[in-house]
Amino acid sequence: MSLVVPGASPVAIYPVLQHLIDLKDGGWKFLPMEPGHDYLDGFHTWSGGWTDSLRVKGEGDALGIRTDRDNSIVWEFAGSLIEVVHEFLVLPHPSDRLAPHLAKGRGPGV
Repeated sequence: MSLVVPGASPVAIYPVLQHLIDLKDGGWKFLPMEPGHDYLDGFHTWSGGWTDSLRVKGEGDALGIRTDRDNSIVWEFAGSLIEVVHEFLVLPHPSDRLAPHLAKGRGPGV
């Protein structure tokens, strides 16, 4: 039994992929998956040194963080891919007065 339907789009087979495509269309970049790693990393950089980052281990296991120019975490949310993408979409622009600005911790080193 084949799991791939000939001629079907990947989004038709895996609708959750549309959320990653929406982020990519919004300027997000995704790093190539490396052998032995079971996650996908993506990020969006803002002016002023702010960065939104996403790590996806599975449809139900994702983490989103926003870091400031000092790489301090000012916002984080863990949940399903759909939940995390939704939270990024409603998160105010870093320059917005309602955006989170107080550091909660340090971001991962690059």
